[in-house]
Amino acid sequence: MILRGFIKTGEYFDSVSLMIVSKEINKIEGIVDSAVIMGTKENKSILNTAGLLINKFQEAGDTDLLIVIKAETENVVNKTFKKVDDLLEEMRNPVDQTTDFLPKSFEGALKFLPEANLSLISVAGKYAAHEARKALENGLHVMIFSDNVSIEDEIKLKKYAQKKNLLVMGPDCGTAIINGIPLAFANVVNRGDIGIVAASGTGLQEVSSIISNEGKGISQAIGTGGRDVTKEVGGIMFVSALRALAEDKNTKIIILVSKPPHEEVLRNIADEIQKITKRVVALFIGIEPEILKNTGAINTRTLEQAALIAVSLSKGEDYETKLKTLEKRKEHIKKIALYEAKRKIDKQKYVRGLFSGGTLCDEAQLIFKGLIGDVYSNTPLNPEFKLKDSWKSFKNSVIDLGEDEFTVGRPHPMIDFSLRNKRILEESKNPEVAVILLDIVLGFGANMKPAEELIPIIRKAKELSPNLSIICSITGTDKDPQNRKNVHHRLEKTGVIVMPSNAAASELAGKIIKHLGGN
Repeated sequence: MILRGFIKTGEYFDSVSLMIVSKEINKIEGIVDSAVIMGTKENKSILNTAGLLINKFQEAGDTDLLIVIKAETENVVNKTFKKVDDLLEEMRNPVDQTTDFLPKSFEGALKFLPEANLSLISVAGKYAAHEARKALENGLHVMIFSDNVSIEDEIKLKKYAQKKNLLVMGPDCGTAIINGIPLAFANVVNRGDIGIVAASGTGLQEVSSIISNEGKGISQAIGTGGRDVTKEVGGIMFVSALRALAEDKNTKIIILVSKPPHEEVLRNIADEIQKITKRVVALFIGIEPEILKNTGAINTRTLEQAALIAVSLSKGEDYETKLKTLEKRKEHIKKIALYEAKRKIDKQKYVRGLFSGGTLCDEAQLIFKGLIGDVYSNTPLNPEFKLKDSWKSFKNSVIDLGEDEFTVGRPHPMIDFSLRNKRILEESKNPEVAVILLDIVLGFGANMKPAEELIPIIRKAKELSPNLSIICSITGTDKDPQNRKNVHHRLEKTGVIVMPSNAAASELAGKIIKHLGGN
């Protein structure tokens, strides 16, 4: 086995460009592992965990590009380095047949588009705060796609934005829909009167897609970045975004989506809700906060519930009627679960969830807890169920493949299915695995051919384990580039059980395992 590393000093590329490069080089035969990544302290730590940290990388800085290749032969290493150089050169000098002016600085862009009121920032985290400050000083709202921005800079930016009545979405904000325009990882949804504030990217995608698929639409969907609801940041933008939607004449219903905020942050959110006359639907994943009960907000337990209640309110209907349809669906799920359980052989009793969306992974764990108890994970809700090795499942396991330990030098699993495909085959070889649970997230930035990439793997998995149940949900709409209906049809035709939501898919998987006594 050959391990080689190389540093390109002072050559910055954004994460999306590096994801594209990584995806291409991992197709090369003979590659065991690889990483093409900026030399931040955090990235070097991840490389070390993955066994890819070369000694000379220790002196690299944030704007140095690190390339490391583990391959079967020296020839493959050399071939791969040449491929990386070619791909990076294409990134630097893209062929553009248009005559559009492409400014190279914020100042140039502002001169070219003086009416702009939002700036999307995707530069090295070290410089993102500086660029965001410039945008705020010029009266623009900001979406910071960049990660590796210090929490101190985040707090300073958000406090400054608050004074100027501006929004800072992020850092590490991957999803937003502003005035009907999907930003970063987002779906093509209907315009409508439901606004969303979310400290969760895939949570925002799941809720907005369900709303659109139910025939209603989104006014604004504002991401805040996950750290916003921590004690340190204090929910500055979550509250500001809530206030903005309360004042927005096009927003009739407001949905709040987040992991549990810090108690002080939750109290601030509750105080703000009490000032609002619009209906508010709240999903703080894993808790039903007592403090919200006197605010008039409707607490929900799943992303699907939150979306469906908002749809009913938007239509002027009784949302309890809509919730009753979910209760009726439980009987249908019970029947499918019983049928699938009866197909299993004696040893099959465990579920393996392989997720690309962190929030969807958390939601699955919560639903499993009510059916089969706590499950093992690399991101467990119960710390006692932390996997010793994230690369090896144990009993009932749910893995978030979007965590840094899996994405170092690789595209995010929403983009590149190769790592998850490998795990699907590994899990299907285990005679104790009864169910494989997947999320498939569509939309801009996501894998453009999910069915084409999954179907051959599913067929192999079924050959290895004919009685295996493969269950999935699809987060997306028929208007997405991948077309949800088409993906649904093709997967179902291959024997996948496609459920209408992540909550429904998780419930079905949990009930099968409960029948099998695998809890």
